[in-house]
Amino acid sequence: MIHSLADSLRSVPEFAGLPEEQLQWLVKKGEVKEFSDGEKVFSKGDIVPGFQVVIRGRIDIRLVRGNNQVNLGTYEPGEILGKLPYSRMKAAAAEGIALGETVVFLLREEFFPEMITHCHQLTEVLVHNMTDRARDFVKFQQQNDKMMALGKLSAGLAHELNNPSAAVVRSAQELKKHLGGLPARFKRVIKIKTTDEVVDKVNDFVFAKMAQAGKGQRTMMQKSACEEEVIAWLENEGFENGYELAETLAEFDISPADLNTIKSWLLPPDVNPVVNWITQVLTTEKLVSEIEEASKRINTLVTSIKGYTHMDQTAERIQVNIHEGIRNTLTMLNHKIKRSQVKVSERFAADLPTASVYAGPLNQVWTNIIDNALDAMEGRPHNTLDIETERDREFINVTITDNGPGIPADIVDQIFDPFFTTKPIGKGTGLGLEVVRQIVHQHNGKVEVKSEPGKTTFKICFPWAG
Repeated sequence: MIHSLADSLRSVPEFAGLPEEQLQWLVKKGEVKEFSDGEKVFSKGDIVPGFQVVIRGRIDIRLVRGNNQVNLGTYEPGEILGKLPYSRMKAAAAEGIALGETVVFLLREEFFPEMITHCHQLTEVLVHNMTDRARDFVKFQQQNDKMMALGKLSAGLAHELNNPSAAVVRSAQELKKHLGGLPARFKRVIKIKTTDEVVDKVNDFVFAKMAQAGKGQRTMMQKSACEEEVIAWLENEGFENGYELAETLAEFDISPADLNTIKSWLLPPDVNPVVNWITQVLTTEKLVSEIEEASKRINTLVTSIKGYTHMDQTAERIQVNIHEGIRNTLTMLNHKIKRSQVKVSERFAADLPTASVYAGPLNQVWTNIIDNALDAMEGRPHNTLDIETERDREFINVTITDNGPGIPADIVDQIFDPFFTTKPIGKGTGLGLEVVRQIVHQHNGKVEVKSEPGKTTFKICFPWAG
């Protein structure tokens, strides 16, 4: 068994160049463990006894997040897992399941001091393996963090785009239906015999009402009262479709007094077709305005996405307006702002210069900090988010303050550490603020945090000249 185990260990890439005496020491001190297909090799939270080498079979690493099970990877024959020399690992962060009949070699941690003293080459290759593993894990977690952020932003954008796009479709369908009734009403209008002066009066009246639309400060009750009065006037004048006309007329603040003025300009048979024509024009104006407003919202979102990602820029420093980046970020996170009823206060310095920055990465700074603030305030009343910018000589200062519960004093010094998170599993990887720190340092700046219950402030400072 020793001979075959030595051969199996020798086939491990990291152990290929080991002196024979060190390999034999490893064989003598270690132990072999066997697992059947589907058997649990270790569970999340188990104390890690040492390092293991897969001799035969495979070990699937799985993590349960909420109601979902995430596959973190599979260890194949010849691969090393578990705790290595100088590692601070204590407990397993996930569970390992045997795939097929699996054989594992285990060297327990109690032999590490002897190995470090007498097996220098073996210790060296294991430390190199630990370094490579940490680097790969960071890359995986960073990619996972980016995908989670992308998923949240995508869900928010889908929600934000749904309303204006639905409004465009709804208004377009209503406009098409509305225009379908034009021929019959047009026939009645062209039969009217009147003077140019009356035509000009009616046109001037209609365009004046369109120009004033939306500028009044009437309450819903006032609008409703006006609509009831208009319905009564139309019914009194013999209109069969009074209810259909009244909503539009009242919306453009046309009162019974206005209708009486129009009536005074016309012959009695012409009142009905002219009022119908006026309503037709105003309805068309209303629907076109709704389509225009919804289209503008869609365009604003698309422009914000482009500005947020800077997808048309290379990965180089460019001159940007910091305020635009922050506002684009707020647009991306608007669904969360509305959901938590957060009041956003912008106190932006008018004299803030443009800055030479890596625009896309810097927007990640705003996203991670603001997103964390919104998460902290979720489910709380009277939420506020204050964002302030100022120029301090050759530096730009950005402070972001929320009135959430605050960061406990005993962990505030750890929040920029890699993988440290206070969020539940599935809501954060612990890399968001580490990414913030890296990006700010990349800009030769610094990031600080001060927190107490009801007030957490992040201050980002960086030079505006690249």
